[in-house]
Amino acid sequence: MANTNTTTMARSFLQVAATEEVASPLRVVQIEGLVILKIIKHCKEFSPALVTGQLLGLDVGSVLELTNCFPFPIREEDEENEAEGANYQLDMMKCLREVNVDNNTVGWYQSTLLGSFQTVELIETFMNYQENIRRCVCIIYDPSRSNQGVLALKALKLSDSFMELYRSNNFTGEKLREKNLSWVDIFEEIPIKVSNSALISAFMTELEADAPVTQCDYDRLQLSSNPFLERNMEFLIECMDDLSMEQQKFQFYYRSLSRQQSQQQAWLQKRRAENAARKAAGEEPLPEEDPANPIFKPVPEPSRLDSFLITNQMANYCNQINGVAGQNFSRLHLMKALHEN
Repeated sequence: MANTNTTTMARSFLQVAATEEVASPLRVVQIEGLVILKIIKHCKEFSPALVTGQLLGLDVGSVLELTNCFPFPIREEDEENEAEGANYQLDMMKCLREVNVDNNTVGWYQSTLLGSFQTVELIETFMNYQENIRRCVCIIYDPSRSNQGVLALKALKLSDSFMELYRSNNFTGEKLREKNLSWVDIFEEIPIKVSNSALISAFMTELEADAPVTQCDYDRLQLSSNPFLERNMEFLIECMDDLSMEQQKFQFYYRSLSRQQSQQQAWLQKRRAENAARKAAGEEPLPEEDPANPIFKPVPEPSRLDSFLITNQMANYCNQINGVAGQNFSRLHLMKALHEN
């Protein structure tokens, strides 16, 4: 009887271990309202400079709960400051642990300017976090976009297929076609859910005014958004120039490849004619490939990662321009109706 119970317990333990290995995919990032206020305050205080900070919380099933955060000090990039930054992070987490606050690292947050965050540095930071944290996210906050009346807050993570390809460092066209990976498959945006405790919700209800109409935000009715659109257009033009330079790299690669193939065909025809003469003379034919010959060395194909990131960034700028332009048309139609009345 005891052996049967032991066997049953062992099987149940193995089943639990197997289910834990297959982790449920991340569905929602749940952020407490106080964490969002801390992120907004930190990013706006140092705007337009870019800042970062640590996210703390719990990984519960398909929900990543963000319960606290703290900012990183702004420092210059050198080895001594990097060591000081790491010590600062450890000291902060130690202090939080001593006061019984969640100190589990679940990612980081950073500010951005007009959504220009899709860079190789962001991908490298993700990969560094992934070495120790299985599921981490990056919260992106854009103060300039939030000034247009929109809470520009998004949670991002790298897709599993892209991380696998990035580890192999092989972004050739053949590999991308094999993995069926395009520029839209680099980042995954996770839905954000804001949560507050019942006590904070009750307090916010008491703070609400009896006549909310008198607290209308008239700044939302401003018809001028030229500075925002101009900056987006400038960044979009710069991205187009960068993409054109990437295309020139590929054009040079294909021209070099075509030139090499022509040289190989000419060399092969010459070698075959020479082998025919040697065969007629009763001599051994020479090999039709010569690895020592420079024309048989493969031409390295440039990486497509930069072009993917630039294309992704251009799509982001276009979406921002489209959104602001749509809001401006709505304001113009509203003001036209008010003037007519």
